[in-house]
Amino acid sequence: MYLHPRARLPAALLSTLLTSTAALAQTTTTLEEISVVGVGGSGAAPRATATQLDPSVQASSLTVPTTAQARADIQRTPGGVALVPDLVFKNRPAQTLKDVLDFVPGVIVQPRFGSDARLSIRGSGLSRNYGNRGINVFQDGIPINTSDGLVDFFGIDPTAYRYVEVFKGANALRFGGNALGGAINLVTPTGRDVFPHDARIDVGSFGYVKGQAATGGVSGPVDYFVTLSGERFDGFREHSEGNSVRGSANIGYQFSPQAETRFYINANTINQRIPGEVDRQTALRNPRAANPYWVLLDQQRNIDSVRLANKTTLRFDETTVDFGVFTVQRHVDHPIYEYLDYTVQDYGGFARVTDDRLIGGFRNRLVAGVNIDNGTIDYRQFVNLPGARKGPLTFSTLDYSENLTAYLENSFFVLPNVALIGGGLFVHATRDRKDRFLSDGNQSGRNTYDIAKPRVGVLWEVDPTWQVYGNISGSAEAPTFDANSFATAATSNLRAQTATTYEVGTRGFRPDFTWDLSLYRSEIRNELQCLTTSIFSPCSIINADRTVHQGIEAGVGAAFLKAVFAFEDRVWLNAAYTYNDFFFEGDARYGNNRLPGVPIHYLRAELLYRHPSGFYAGPNVEWSPQAYFADNANTLTVPSYALLNFRIGHDIGRDWSGYLEARNLLDRRYISSVAIAGIADLTSEIFNAGTGRAVYGGLRYRW
Repeated sequence: MYLHPRARLPAALLSTLLTSTAALAQTTTTLEEISVVGVGGSGAAPRATATQLDPSVQASSLTVPTTAQARADIQRTPGGVALVPDLVFKNRPAQTLKDVLDFVPGVIVQPRFGSDARLSIRGSGLSRNYGNRGINVFQDGIPINTSDGLVDFFGIDPTAYRYVEVFKGANALRFGGNALGGAINLVTPTGRDVFPHDARIDVGSFGYVKGQAATGGVSGPVDYFVTLSGERFDGFREHSEGNSVRGSANIGYQFSPQAETRFYINANTINQRIPGEVDRQTALRNPRAANPYWVLLDQQRNIDSVRLANKTTLRFDETTVDFGVFTVQRHVDHPIYEYLDYTVQDYGGFARVTDDRLIGGFRNRLVAGVNIDNGTIDYRQFVNLPGARKGPLTFSTLDYSENLTAYLENSFFVLPNVALIGGGLFVHATRDRKDRFLSDGNQSGRNTYDIAKPRVGVLWEVDPTWQVYGNISGSAEAPTFDANSFATAATSNLRAQTATTYEVGTRGFRPDFTWDLSLYRSEIRNELQCLTTSIFSPCSIINADRTVHQGIEAGVGAAFLKAVFAFEDRVWLNAAYTYNDFFFEGDARYGNNRLPGVPIHYLRAELLYRHPSGFYAGPNVEWSPQAYFADNANTLTVPSYALLNFRIGHDIGRDWSGYLEARNLLDRRYISSVAIAGIADLTSEIFNAGTGRAVYGGLRYRW
């Protein structure tokens, strides 16, 4: 199916959707729990049976829903969502969020080096080559983003979570998400849903070693969970070695069956050398090479952070109230083109009420809340002398951000299986900079943004296993501080990025068959672009005029072979396809050119044999079948590529488990990410080479 680049509204897409839905509805098989990456994706995972669960597990937590509860709750969203349980990503070398989310349609994760990656949902933050923007990231429903909107994934340990929720685009409204890409919520286990002891070790190519240990339990009204991991790697590319230590813990106290509070602590120390981008020829012919300039300056990114948070849940009959507070202290030691040294202090709170009751005989569900996320950045910049040594001070500011988001979503069931949904959000954001280095002029400034966006939708539960939905929703993002530099009139007057998104879709399951299909169109004004100009400076931030992001997100899981060698064995086909049709709309400089940065077509597919004994094995592919552009001018492309991988392992949900995984078996040379430019040529150093052939293995023991 093809979306015409200039289609204004998805009427033709709706017709195709209904046709596809009708065809899917004729399937007459039932879903086993092993088949889904959640409601919005595909990917076989081991089935959790009663005999596999730790017998000491107590009643579920009020503050942290179980995987099953979260899956049921996320289905109330009239748009593209996904839930990825840990069964999908625990038995693999999960170094970045790519290993967690790669089978979620619409999510593109492009590794750069080591543990760093660029993540984009529906084209969010396309031009960001350092720090991610356009996605609200939460841990246990509490923000991870810095208060100005940027988010780093270095501090995220992909193996530390019970499940991961993905709310695409404006479907993140239930968390007060305001970004074009939506929200990702990383949910850690509690002492009520873990084995008392859990240990694992992973090793692999290019010096990769990771160890992790966890413990948890329950004592009366108290439960606790603690996990600690250590990781080191030499890296595929020169000058890309790194190491990290990450720890998370939470402790909960149930005052009564209707009241619980939970405290969280998360601490990380990450050290990472940066190989830098190279020109396209170098990336393809000598993929392990680093940029010599990066090596000369010994460019690095080193982060120490501590995050403290509390969340309390109270239930009053039909009403549930969640509220909490958080603070994050983060120090970044970052020698790059200059030596950046800054400390981030963020703090905030949230409150959310969910009310589900009958009104006049009709069911009504209301979700409303407010988020406050404020913080300061004490920022200093020095000359970076060869060997990563601080030279003279060149820049010093104190940056203050404040953000308030108020949101409401109401679902009124006009029929027992049809809900009409209305709501919206209001965003107030302030960016205030005090310049403390005045020899190059006073670059102080302050900008304030106040934006309101509505949301309407419909959710039709055709039957208990099949939903159809549609929505029209808005989003709004204030510029981050690296954009709001106040150095020039252009950067002082950057506007907030706003969008209106139209979406229709369906999701559901039948025996041994699941599907997830969303079609969307986002009409964007003032899209924030971060264009790479040279290796000696950060990117330049601009507002594009009008742009369009539209596409298709399709996931399917099907057991097409059964009882091959045993009565209950299966061969699963899992596939996630994403079509990205992003373009300028009558831009004064770039006309109707395509937006660069991500593949137009992207497919992840796997054939996986599963035996009831816990054995599994099969190949999978990652395929970008068409070249995509590296610059707004559409003069330089990133070549297409296809990678063949294979994994084998054994896991019955308890005791010993293990895996072996081979990636890029054919040792293809390809480009994994690009730092987009306004205009690029063959000498432009904007490319990151993908990792060559690699083999990983791991062992885990739960008791």
